Amino acid sequence: MNIQFISHQNERFTYLQGIAKALSQGCRWIQLRMKDADEELLYNTALEAQRMCKEYGATFIIDDHVGLAKRIHADGVHLGRNDMPIAEARALLGNDYIIGGTANTIEDVRNHWRDGADYIGCGPFRFTTTKKNLSPILGLEGYRKIVAQMKDEGIDIPIVAIGGITFDDIPEIMATGVTGIAMSGGILNT
Repeated sequence: MNIQFISHQNERFTYLQGIAKALSQGCRWIQLRMKDADEELLYNTALEAQRMCKEYGATFIIDDHVGLAKRIHADGVHLGRNDMPIAEARALLGNDYIIGGTANTIEDVRNHWRDGADYIGCGPFRFTTTKKNLSPILGLEGYRKIVAQMKDEGIDIPIVAIGGITFDDIPEIMATGVTGIAMSGGILNT
C-alpha cells in the first residue's frame, strides 16, 4: 500500500527527525512541507531530506516550491490550491518531475488531471490541526463519490486521501477506491 508522509514539526520532532522516523517505519514517499520556513532553512532541510530519501530509496517531493524542486533535482513538487497552477509548473519542470495537486472536489480533480498532474492529494478526510484554511471535510462518503465520478468520466490518476487520518482509518478509506494514504500527525504521534 502507498503511504505518503507529509512532514511537519511538533514539540517532539524536528522536520528531519519526523522524516527519519517515517523512513525507518517503511514510508517510501516523503513530502517536505515547511509552510513558514525562510529560504535558507528550507533549502538546507530539503538537501538533507533528499539525502535521507535517497538512502532509503524513497520518492522525495517538495511542497509548493517549484523552483527549489528543480534546483536540487527533487523527484517532484506538490501544489496546493493557492500555489502555482499545475500547467505552469509542468511547463517549467517538463515531464521528468512528479507533480501532485491538492483537491477537495471532482472539479479540482478534473482540472488537475487535464493540466497534467501525476497524482491528486484529496481531502481532508477529517479535521486536522496540521493544515491551515481547511477545505470542507470529505469523510468516507466524499471519497466514494469522487472515485465513482472519476471512473464514470474515465479520469485515471492516482488519488491519495489526506487529512487527519490514523492507522485505524486506513482499511475503510482504502475500501473507497483511493490509491493511497497521506499521513502526518498519524505517523509522528505514534
